[in-house]
Amino acid sequence: MKSEYIILIPLLFQIVGLGIAVCVDPYIEKHHKKIMLFIVLLVLSLTVQNVSEYTLARHIAMPYVRTIVAVYGYCVRPFIILMFFYILDSGKRHTVLWILTGINAVVYMTALFTDKISFYINSNNHFVRGPLSFTCHYVSTAMLGFLAYMTLKDCIKTRKSESLIPILNVLIIVGSFVCDGVLETDVVCVTYLTIAVVSSTVFYYIWLHMKFVREHEKALMAEQRIQIQRIQIMMSQIQPHFLYNTLSTIQALCRTDPEKASVVTERFGKYLRQNLESLSQTELIPVSKELEHTKIYSEIENVRFDNIRVEYDTPETDFMIPALSIQPLVENAIRHGVRIRKNGIVKVSTVKVPNGYEITVEDNGKGFDTSSIETADNTHIGLRNVRERIKKMCGGTFQIESTENVGTKITLHIPNKKAK
Repeated sequence: MKSEYIILIPLLFQIVGLGIAVCVDPYIEKHHKKIMLFIVLLVLSLTVQNVSEYTLARHIAMPYVRTIVAVYGYCVRPFIILMFFYILDSGKRHTVLWILTGINAVVYMTALFTDKISFYINSNNHFVRGPLSFTCHYVSTAMLGFLAYMTLKDCIKTRKSESLIPILNVLIIVGSFVCDGVLETDVVCVTYLTIAVVSSTVFYYIWLHMKFVREHEKALMAEQRIQIQRIQIMMSQIQPHFLYNTLSTIQALCRTDPEKASVVTERFGKYLRQNLESLSQTELIPVSKELEHTKIYSEIENVRFDNIRVEYDTPETDFMIPALSIQPLVENAIRHGVRIRKNGIVKVSTVKVPNGYEITVEDNGKGFDTSSIETADNTHIGLRNVRERIKKMCGGTFQIESTENVGTKITLHIPNKKAK
């Protein structure tokens, strides 16, 4: 290999290595990965263009072919810069930048038909500039300036030091423009600008990788917070006194009624298992499954409190709800309402309405001030959790009516979505 082509070795290593890294990187989203791979291909084509133009200028005199190759080089440079904008903000169309890139391409494509606008290669295979021969430099400089501005905004917003990497890339590319203008470039087969573009693409990938690793870490932290919230929801449903009292009841039944103790133990185990399963339940579940869980809970409580009765009128079960939506309401009704009644009654019903379904949990308990739901204590944390999950997970509503010494009625409205 001739000495002027030696520079190709590290450039090709960078380009190929970058392409492999982008393909296997698990943190970069698919659309950003596609943009990066497209940039890698463009940079590779620019490197090939440089080598081809150098060879046609120094060793093989083919003026028209050299013109075609040079036109491609002038057209692709701003296009590569345009792709960098889609890394910074892939949500925008960047219409103005597309127009600038198109105008630049039109200016240089005139070299295929006339020698009076951008440039031409004369019969002696010499490059001759026209009045608009520096259009690529002007357009690229303007786009780079705007890229620096957009990057600086991102740097200020995120306050992350790695945001300085794109700014460094802009400075490198601007510096390469200067070097191509004032330094000798005849001894190598690629321009300083091409070398800068290859290096900048590598740096942009590093920056993109760091950015998405940080976003991935944020997503993991958010998921951890959700898991903690689910644990809190579960623990709000398994109050220590319920756990201890149920175990005490089972212990007492072991002496007086072992067969019944076995049944309660089986029910209690199933109740705990279903609560644990709800920790990983992120999707809606059939209302029939939630009703089953509620019945298990009420049967356990009925062993301890024979003065309460939970009635079910649930003909409509062909819809989905969040896990732990009905059981906490029944638990709240038993714990804070009907226990004090000689004949405490909790009624659970489902009904189809024109735009969905309604679930009603009604009791004849002591009632309470509904404004107390918003207090920071744990008295009504179960009701608050149900209200939030009904709203966020299925777009439903939560309505509560309560009258002291009369009772409480809670109505859940679930938009019309069929159970799967």
